[in-house]
Amino acid sequence: MTKVSRVLRRRHILPQTLLLIAALPLCLGLTGCAGLPKGVLTPVEVTVPRTSRVNLLVATTRAPSSDQAVLFSGERGAALQSTELTVSIPPPENRQVGQVQWPKQLPPNPATDFATTRVKALSSPGEIRGWVKQHLPRSRRVLIFVHGFNNRYEDAVYRFAQIVHDSRADVAPILFTWPSRGNVLDYAYDRESTNYSRTQLEEVLRQAAKDPMVGDITIMAHSMGSWLVVEALRQMAIRDGRVAPKISNVVLASPDIDVQVFRKQWLEQGPQRPQLTLFVSRDDKALDVSRLIGGDVDRLGQINPAAEPYRSELEKAGVTVLDLTALKGGDPLNHGKFAERPEIVRLLGERLVSGQAIAPDKIGIGSQLGIVATGAAQR
Repeated sequence: MTKVSRVLRRRHILPQTLLLIAALPLCLGLTGCAGLPKGVLTPVEVTVPRTSRVNLLVATTRAPSSDQAVLFSGERGAALQSTELTVSIPPPENRQVGQVQWPKQLPPNPATDFATTRVKALSSPGEIRGWVKQHLPRSRRVLIFVHGFNNRYEDAVYRFAQIVHDSRADVAPILFTWPSRGNVLDYAYDRESTNYSRTQLEEVLRQAAKDPMVGDITIMAHSMGSWLVVEALRQMAIRDGRVAPKISNVVLASPDIDVQVFRKQWLEQGPQRPQLTLFVSRDDKALDVSRLIGGDVDRLGQINPAAEPYRSELEKAGVTVLDLTALKGGDPLNHGKFAERPEIVRLLGERLVSGQAIAPDKIGIGSQLGIVATGAAQR
C-alpha cells in the first residue's frame, strides 16, 4: 500500500471510528444502542392529576414519514412544513428537572413519562399566525430553538418541551427541526442538512420578525444547530442589510463551529448584530471528536474564554460566555449541560430568554458551581 493510499484510507476511516468510539459511552448509558423508543408522537388521552402541558409550533425541513407515530423522518423534505404539538409532562413529584423521561414502553404512562396529547398540521400562513396569536404571552416574546446533531424529530420535540417547561420561560415556543438521521455515524449527512435548511430557517425568522404581534425574538441553538443559526443570520444580513431588529438575543450552547469560521460569520452580519451568549465546556467529548474531524481547529463550544486571544476578542465584541466546565454533565459526553442542569435551565428562563445580561454576581449560582461568566457580562 502506498503512502498516499494509507493516508486516504486513514482519513476515510478516522471520522466514523471516532464517532463510534464517542457514541459508546452514550449507548451504554441508555437501554442499549437500539436507542430510544420509536413512535411516541401518537396522541394519547391524559387524565393524570398535576401533569403539565407544553404546546409547541414545530417547523421542519424533514420529509414526512409514512408512520403517523413518527410524523417526520431524517430525510430531506421538498418544502417547509409546520405542525402544532402538545406534550404532557409528568407531575413534579415524579420527575427530575432537566431530564426528558422517555417511556419504556408504548403507550406511555403520563404519570412518569412524557406523552404526546395533540398533533395538528398547520397548512397555511393564517393558521400559523393564529397559533402565534393564541400562544404569545404578554411579554410578546418568541423563543425559537434549533437542535443539534443526531436528533430525530421526536428527540427535538421532547427536548424542547423539557427546556420550555423547566425554564418556565414566558414565551411562545417555536422549534425548527432540520433533517438529522439520528445516527451517530451520519455526521457528514447531518452537517450538509444544516446547509440545506438555512434558507427555510431564515424565512421562519423573517416571518416571525414581520409579525406585528411579536415584540422580541430569542434564538437558542445547540451543537450543530448553532452552525445553522449563524449561517441563517448571516444570510439574512447579506440579503436585507442587517439582522431583523426584533431578533435581540442569540444563545449558542456547545456550538459545533470552527472558531475561525465563526469569527467571519459573526462579523459579516454587520454592526447591528443581536446580543450573543455562549455556553462552553472544555470537557465536551462530542466536540473533541468534531475538532479532530475538522482539522484540529478549536470548536467554539470548547474555548477557554479566560485565555487570550479569546478573552479580549469576546470583550471587544460584547459577547457573553458562560463556562460550564466545572459542572458535571447529565450525559457521558458532557454535551448537553445547558438543558440538563436545573440551575442552568432556570437561568435560561429567568434571564437569557428575557434578554437580560448575566454576570457572576447576579446568577446566584456561579460561586457554588464553578460557573465562569465573561465577555459582556464583565462590563
